[in-house]
Amino acid sequence: MFVCVHNAGRSQMAAALLTRAAGDTVEVRSAGSEPADTLNPAVLAVMSEIGIDLGSEKPKRLTTDDVRTSDVVITMGCGDSCPVFPGKTYLDWKLADPAGLPVHEVRAIRDDIAGRVEALLSTLRTLPDIRQVRVR
Repeated sequence: MFVCVHNAGRSQMAAALLTRAAGDTVEVRSAGSEPADTLNPAVLAVMSEIGIDLGSEKPKRLTTDDVRTSDVVITMGCGDSCPVFPGKTYLDWKLADPAGLPVHEVRAIRDDIAGRVEALLSTLRTLPDIRQVRVR
């Protein structure tokens, strides 16, 4: 589960990048504590540059059940709005919010997320049965 405030930028990029890298070996989702109406246009542009079309994605609201059914929860600036359950792995990625930033700065955020996603996937691959891992 990738969580940010608006689910219009960081968490959407992370989910798409992990989905592309992991294929069907990891169940990936994203949500926001205060979802926006649409995705950030600069995010759409920088993801399109690398062949990922987020045009059909919509920001989604974070629910308690989303977190409860996830094994790994990665927060990106959503503060204390993410529920905490025992037995889950929580990571907090400190990333700039792409809202209102020019494309070249959003591109740098995308590239930072891509590196973190690759490291995350390497860690997930060390688990005994990656097919049971749910990054919602």
